[in-house]
Amino acid sequence: MNTISPLAYVHPEAQLGDNNVIGPFCYIDRNTVIGDNNVLQNSVTIHYGARIGNNNEFFPGASISTKPQDLKFKGEDTICVIGNNNSIRESVTISRGTASKGQTTIGNDCLLMENMHVAHDCVLGNHLIIGNSTKIAGEVTIDDYAIISATCLIHQFCRVGGYGMFQGGSRTSQDIPPYIIAGKEPIRYAGVNIIGLRRHGFSNELIEQIHEAYRILYSKGLMAEGIQEIRRTLPDIPEINYITQFVESSKRGIIR
Repeated sequence: MNTISPLAYVHPEAQLGDNNVIGPFCYIDRNTVIGDNNVLQNSVTIHYGARIGNNNEFFPGASISTKPQDLKFKGEDTICVIGNNNSIRESVTISRGTASKGQTTIGNDCLLMENMHVAHDCVLGNHLIIGNSTKIAGEVTIDDYAIISATCLIHQFCRVGGYGMFQGGSRTSQDIPPYIIAGKEPIRYAGVNIIGLRRHGFSNELIEQIHEAYRILYSKGLMAEGIQEIRRTLPDIPEINYITQFVESSKRGIIR
């Protein structure tokens, strides 16, 4: 049974699962699907096209599946998909997709802190922490277990690798490869995220191999030369392959 405040509005065509709590002054539009055990504190807006999983908590002022802030958007029927067990804090805004991808996606077990923005067609993975007032432009991809600190700016079409840390107040218009700390002005490689990797159970030997991969990569004038040497000298393991494949597939180039 859902608990819905008499001061909330839920469109008759909205689909709600079970055991949801809808606080006062919430607005839930048509063409929305909300799973089970979600909590919407007061003044949360769920716009057209939202697809929300289970066990999420939305704090006051959150606005989900908003119309994209993209002049190319012509009203196409798109969605915003949010997984399970996410904490979406005060005044977070998440846009739905455009004709480009058709949807914006947020994974599971993420913490999106106060006043941050996720633009249209982004793909955010699982177990992310994204800090206060960070702004993520359209069609950005963020891999699992990344930490984006407060007041960061990420340019459209960029990709941020997993298990890394993006230092507060930084901005990037290039891709940030996995396992590293990125920061300073202008943004650059600031070492391997050793503490974060240890917290996730990476062995000292594996961390040293990741460090050696980046030592090789950044010591070469051409990234292709670095990738060749990494593959020639380091073990063929998933973590090293993730680094080389990330760099090879980068469309905007990686930070140096």
